[in-house]
Amino acid sequence: MVVLGLTGSIGMGKSTVARMFAEHGVPVFDADAVVHQLQGPDGALLADIEAAFPGTTSGRGVDRGALAERVLGRPDALHRLEALVHPAVALEREAFLERHRDVPLLVLDIPLLFEKGGWNLVDKVAVVSAPAEVQRDRVLGRPGMTAEKFERILSLQMPDSEKRARADFVIPTGGTFEETRDSVRRIIACLSPAHDS
Repeated sequence: MVVLGLTGSIGMGKSTVARMFAEHGVPVFDADAVVHQLQGPDGALLADIEAAFPGTTSGRGVDRGALAERVLGRPDALHRLEALVHPAVALEREAFLERHRDVPLLVLDIPLLFEKGGWNLVDKVAVVSAPAEVQRDRVLGRPGMTAEKFERILSLQMPDSEKRARADFVIPTGGTFEETRDSVRRIIACLSPAHDS
């Protein structure tokens, strides 16, 4: 089995690329989706997050906006949150790997792969990348996003140029969907030549 780490900065189109891998039958572990599940209604982390950050949860789960305001720009608070989230996500990831141990290729979609040492979990790394102006337009088009919040998020992420330099594959998302799909197909063919895409 080849484990491909998929990463990319905010607004680069990583979720779209992950779906493209899944559409070709490649199992994808979506770390963000797992976090949403763990923090959603009846999520396993709700009680611990409420204890650490009072007032950030309800019956609907974690209020992600309120929690973000409590941790962004506060390294000690962010570290406390990560100490709760990362071990829980790791357990889910191990279960995913076990369920798919017989496949030739799978993808671990990990947003902060380089920043948090996740490259040690994978055999190859693919970075999703778009021009900075495209990234900025995408992110600022999101509900509730501000230029200041975008800059704070960027400050926590490795620069795109450095991610690209460290990647085994770069998947461009600044052009057409078909161009991006072609990149995904080429990576699948390269890493699992027998794969029927």
